[in-house]
Amino acid sequence: MTYSHPHLLGIEPLSPPDITAILDLADQYVDLNRREVKHGDALSGLTQINMFFENSTRTQASFELAGKRLGADVMSMAMQASSIKKGETLIDTALTLNAMHPDLLIVRHPQSGAVDLLAQKVNCAVLNAGDGRHEHPTQALLDALTIRRAKGRLHRLSIAICGDIAHSRVARSNILLLGKMENRVRLIGPPTLMPSGIAEFGVEVFEDMEEGLRDVDVVMMLRLQKERMDGGFIPSEREYYHRYGLDAEKLSHAKPDAIVMHPGPMNRGVEIDGELADDINRSVIQEQVEMGVAVRMAAMDLLARNLRARRQAEAAVMV
Repeated sequence: MTYSHPHLLGIEPLSPPDITAILDLADQYVDLNRREVKHGDALSGLTQINMFFENSTRTQASFELAGKRLGADVMSMAMQASSIKKGETLIDTALTLNAMHPDLLIVRHPQSGAVDLLAQKVNCAVLNAGDGRHEHPTQALLDALTIRRAKGRLHRLSIAICGDIAHSRVARSNILLLGKMENRVRLIGPPTLMPSGIAEFGVEVFEDMEEGLRDVDVVMMLRLQKERMDGGFIPSEREYYHRYGLDAEKLSHAKPDAIVMHPGPMNRGVEIDGELADDINRSVIQEQVEMGVAVRMAAMDLLARNLRARRQAEAAVMV
């Protein structure tokens, strides 16, 4: 397998072969997860610590399940009650954790760059579970796996990402990944939710939903990230749904076999029509959740292989 990175901090450093290696291994873990006995031993003897400084349901549960299915000793820290709340710095927390000799550290943090800082201070593999507005690499990878399984390929597709682009780390990671895999990426949303300079990423930008969705293969809706908004970015949720909420009429402008995606959690009647979200013929939202466990298993497996190889090399030098 081609994957030599010590951490998974973002999509930006990854090459197309890196991405393919993760997705190919994840495909194998999809099969494992559908068996009656779902356990492997790729992480046997290793310790996985989950540090979520932001609330999470899908991502945290997915990482916990992924680690346990691969045989790791999994500990999830309650960061809301941690020493960070008592004034301890992030670096001191990293040094404390390092003294416990973890092997895999899974981190979600509200500040961009915080996960990269931790990775510089610990002697283990670090995986970014979302940092501020920066990146959410495993979400982009699970989205890519979902697309590849639904469409039979992950290149030369037309993919629309719609909604709150400005506040979305999911959008950034997907733009990077899909661009590396030679796809045509369209961004659709109001100017207030579109970051300045976004066209430099090699994407097409549309304000009109009908025009942006015309003949696309994939429609990826995004949640309105109200917790990151410090002003009036939309007139009202009702007006937003009228113009940018995905419904059957707007979807009719995409290709007849276009799939519908959403990273969750969904605001039904704001970003997407509830019936469309549950449409088993068009929606792959539940498949995204399933692929999330497999992708995180694959990512941790590859990181663990590299970690063991480095430690063996270091031990050989010491001898």
